[in-house]
Amino acid sequence: MDDVGIAGPLASPCRAGQAGAMSSAADLETTLLGPVLPGRDCGDCTACCSVLTVDTPEFKKPPGVACVHVTDGGCAIHAVRPTICRTWFCGWRRVAALPDAARPDRSGLLVSLNFVRAPQNCFEGVSINIRLMPGSDAIGSGMAGRVLDALCGGLVPVWFSDGARKMLMHPDREVAALVLSGDPAPAALRGEVAAWRERYGMFG
Repeated sequence: MDDVGIAGPLASPCRAGQAGAMSSAADLETTLLGPVLPGRDCGDCTACCSVLTVDTPEFKKPPGVACVHVTDGGCAIHAVRPTICRTWFCGWRRVAALPDAARPDRSGLLVSLNFVRAPQNCFEGVSINIRLMPGSDAIGSGMAGRVLDALCGGLVPVWFSDGARKMLMHPDREVAALVLSGDPAPAALRGEVAAWRERYGMFG
């Protein structure tokens, strides 16, 4: 991912055991986002064909560049498209709490599960990423807030990216700093901080 990292205490490296049991899941996307929802189809949306990096032995494409096979009518090789294109689904296809209007081509937001090979901290290794696509009015329209509300309830880090930089939205900065530092948490945050630490296996 091309987004810059964050500064300050959140830039601390992960301790041993990052992501805990999550790393052993056979299908992290299904485990963390849920199965592909029946009744939700890509339709005319080709956002992932332009926004995302594809780097597999079968097919490669840089981020922010439309796939050479995308046409006004969709994918020109849909019947024989690469395996990654057959098996990958954005968050809107998996997360029932996201409204129909959050489909990427309608909202200007692309939700995906991110995997970073060399994370700066344990909140980057495996996380949900919300990408604001060029020209999107999702912030002004309130759609970005609705999507964040739908995704920020669990123990999966959530980042928001505008393509140039990214911001950690969940957990909030105070909780994240406590999780990374190991400092004692105040009573009001003790349970939440403990849950994140347990989930990521950082202090056991």
